[in-house]
Amino acid sequence: MAVGQWIRFIGNCIEIFGVFIIVVGIIWSTYHYLHRLRHVWDYDGYKIHIGRSLLLGLEVLVAADIVKTIAIELTFTSLGLLAGLVVVRTFLSWTLVLEIDGRWPWQRELIPRSVVRDSESLAPRE
Repeated sequence: MAVGQWIRFIGNCIEIFGVFIIVVGIIWSTYHYLHRLRHVWDYDGYKIHIGRSLLLGLEVLVAADIVKTIAIELTFTSLGLLAGLVVVRTFLSWTLVLEIDGRWPWQRELIPRSVVRDSESLAPRE
């Protein structure tokens, strides 16, 4: 029973760390956005930094759910709940990647339009 309590405590610590990552990421991004506000309006950069902290925090929260569910209460109900949480958080992660990078996680890197235009200008004309 003591091992189960330690694992639950570790899972709770991992969850707190995930929330900490999200909160600190938002505060840090906001600080830098407001600090640079006098120079350049960099809203896209601000949005990207917040999205990255959310992605990292979601990954840590998924890890905490896995630790707490599999190590403590391995039942079909707990596995179903874990699967639902992982699906929701994975969907959130995918939509954040789409918002940050402009592509789905399984798509290859998109080539910037400036590179495409430059290579077209170098191509031989017929």
